[in-house]
Amino acid sequence: MSIRVAVQGALGQMGREVIKAVAAAPDMTLTGGCDARAPENTMSFDGVELFITADVNKCLVKTKPDVVVDFSLASAVPQTAETAARAGVSLVIGTTGLTPQVLARLETLTREFNIGIVVAPNFALGAVLMMELARTAAKYLDWAEIIELHHEKKADAPSGTAIATARMMQAARETPFESPKDETEHKSRGEEFYGVPIHSVRLPGLVAHQEVIFGTVGQTLSIRHDSISRDSFMPGVLLAVREIAKRRGQFIFGLNKLLGF
Repeated sequence: MSIRVAVQGALGQMGREVIKAVAAAPDMTLTGGCDARAPENTMSFDGVELFITADVNKCLVKTKPDVVVDFSLASAVPQTAETAARAGVSLVIGTTGLTPQVLARLETLTREFNIGIVVAPNFALGAVLMMELARTAAKYLDWAEIIELHHEKKADAPSGTAIATARMMQAARETPFESPKDETEHKSRGEEFYGVPIHSVRLPGLVAHQEVIFGTVGQTLSIRHDSISRDSFMPGVLLAVREIAKRRGQFIFGLNKLLGF
């Protein structure tokens, strides 16, 4: 049975990649798209004709998807999720910058309306492996910093991937990470999350990159992942769609949960 999929944020760069990937997947049917900038008509995306609207509810009623893939804005996610939940539609959310309060509400929606929701800071399989390797290294090395680099249009900083990595690293330890004993504040030292300084770079020419650097006496360890094109995220997105279509009542944060880590 084909999984019916609609895309929220369809006119964005990630939304367009999702449209191409879903349209090419043999076990999925692309039903429609929604975007705040959308006209009320059918649009062509690289040869794919797609009904698109700015109204999320209208999109769901007209196209009747099983799953909505959301790569829009953090501010739009709550309304999209509420609308989808009431329609019995599951969600795969790649939008970052979601607050703990929004995440808690998403988890509640899965139980209230018996839908499935996947929220992932990063859908690149290599990035998930990078985070897992960093979590393992964090058990043994007491100093760590993260440098994350993204394109200039990324709205949030630090990235959701960097924050999630820092959280996983600290959770793997019994003690906090070490940090320089300096009572003065240096803005160039990055912002700490879970005891790990994170440095954010935003430049044209970048897509999504992250390096976790560990240090100890006489040595360092660097773990780096680079997404050099947005199609690197698509295998993870399709995996999440396939899994959440059969996991009603479940809230899943992180693609690592679907990969068995």
